[in-house]
Amino acid sequence: MLEIFIAVLFFAFSTTITPGPNNVMIMSSGMNYGIKNSLPHFFGICFGFPVMVLLVGLGFGVIFDRYPNLHQLIKVLGVLYLLWLAWHIGTAEPQAIKRGEKKPFTFWQAALFQWVNAKAWVMATGAVAAFTTVQGSPFFEVLAISLAFFLMAFPCVGVWLVFGSLLRKLLTNPIMQRVFNITMALILVLSIVPVVLELWHFYFAPAA
Repeated sequence: MLEIFIAVLFFAFSTTITPGPNNVMIMSSGMNYGIKNSLPHFFGICFGFPVMVLLVGLGFGVIFDRYPNLHQLIKVLGVLYLLWLAWHIGTAEPQAIKRGEKKPFTFWQAALFQWVNAKAWVMATGAVAAFTTVQGSPFFEVLAISLAFFLMAFPCVGVWLVFGSLLRKLLTNPIMQRVFNITMALILVLSIVPVVLELWHFYFAPAA
């Protein structure tokens, strides 16, 4: 059991620290709003995703296996929401942020965002499929997987937040801040391209 938990920790580390919507958005938040104002967003990710893993492992995955169209609908909504967020980030004016007209994510916004985050779905379902066994207790195995992601979320997501806050100190020029926001928006859009292609094949590709 200990060996499996260590393996899950490595899996959680490698998948959580790599670029994805959560990390791009928290880095952008760190740059635009600073660490203190981004903490609700940060904690929303760190708590929200492990809870998602727990719920997926305990039954939501079965529901989506039975009703694949429901899962695809959530992906469509997720893509649309991410495109809206990309637009929100890319058009954010540095002066508007300073005046408080633009706000960082709240805890609940970040936590609920996990359910429309395509990468989060891949990580959650992949971890549950790979690290649960027929012989073991499903509840305790899923709980251990969720705990591993909880432990890894704080340092991995925190690195992106701190990096964004460091950029905040370097990019003092409003033009450079605008360029940064547009770049983050484009990266966020690129991150959903695989999901868009998957949806295209699901809805429009001719059956073999």
